[in-house]
Amino acid sequence: MAIPTPINRISRGNTILYNGDMHQVLECVIRTPPNNAAFAQMELRSLVSGRALPVRCSTKEVFDVLESRAKNLEFSYENQGEYFFIDPNNYDQFEFRKEVVGDAMSFLVTGQTYEVLFIEDNPVRINLPPSVVMKVIEAPEAIKGNSVSNVGKEVILETGLKVTAPMFIKPGDLLKINTTDLSYQGRA
Repeated sequence: MAIPTPINRISRGNTILYNGDMHQVLECVIRTPPNNAAFAQMELRSLVSGRALPVRCSTKEVFDVLESRAKNLEFSYENQGEYFFIDPNNYDQFEFRKEVVGDAMSFLVTGQTYEVLFIEDNPVRINLPPSVVMKVIEAPEAIKGNSVSNVGKEVILETGLKVTAPMFIKPGDLLKINTTDLSYQGRA
């Protein structure tokens, strides 16, 4: 249920309707320049496209704030484009479409917990942690002499994700991977 809210009551983290789409408020500041009328400056992130959007509006504006909450859910399995999660507290099961999972599907490891954003009891997005731990399933053998310089090799992780890792990494190793730039951060 959307609640009409004046701009001076909107804060960081709220989810609002703007131009017919759901946006998360990253920043909302009221500015009062000398000799001019006050205005609100907001930074919004579209929950549909993921793009950031600067918005400047009057302090008299009213936006619909949507009820949002985050839940920590454990990833269970994927079946024909449907992703199944379970709430570890009460064992409720949730089924998400591929569109909701989005780019997070490359980082979903069975048994790991992820934060899922719900708006009005509908799952909207999976908020990935800064890094995840994944198992190496395929890695070429290191060649003697390649360890002299900072050389990397491409390894394949349990989700099929390919990342560049140091030459000493072998199948079965657990790696910590940055979810933003897919960089190797070390062994887990």
